Amino acid sequence: MARVLVPLAQGCEELEAVTVIDLLRRAGIEVVTAGLEPGPVKCSRGVVLMPDTTLDQVLSEDFDMVVLPGGLPGADHLQQDERIRSLLQRMAGEGRYTAAICAAPKVLASAGLLEGREVTAYPGVLESMSLSGVRLTSDPVVADGKVITSRGPGTAMDFALALIERLLGESARREVEAPLMRPTQGE
Repeated sequence: MARVLVPLAQGCEELEAVTVIDLLRRAGIEVVTAGLEPGPVKCSRGVVLMPDTTLDQVLSEDFDMVVLPGGLPGADHLQQDERIRSLLQRMAGEGRYTAAICAAPKVLASAGLLEGREVTAYPGVLESMSLSGVRLTSDPVVADGKVITSRGPGTAMDFALALIERLLGESARREVEAPLMRPTQGE
């Protein structure tokens, strides 16, 4: 079974976090939510989430993917956390997936994982950083090798479905997506 870590920082974007957690679990993926510190996480719009565990308790465990929700100041907290930087670098070094949405791609950039890649993020987030060799697009979801990025709350469902497809294949994505009753193009 695929295992995914979703670190939760105070001020994260709840729509992004919950959408990723929910859809990946619908696909049968083991999702572990880990707070940067013990206790509940108050999200950017006031929703309170209770992580499964703390980051310290799972840092030595193996995961197939780490997914960073965006939102502010959540992405800032992730970016400032040396444990997150080390985890991302280790995951990339082991050829595992790293994924981030909204403002969180800046955390991947700070960890040195975006150079030479095509990525997307919330408008203005990566433009303010002096990044060489990064091809920034406005696509809703971009997968470049083992790095997957997305734009923001409105692309969270597409992002989560793309993560499922990467981990389990296109048929698993379709199986999760069909009962969601998403409109098809042109409806």
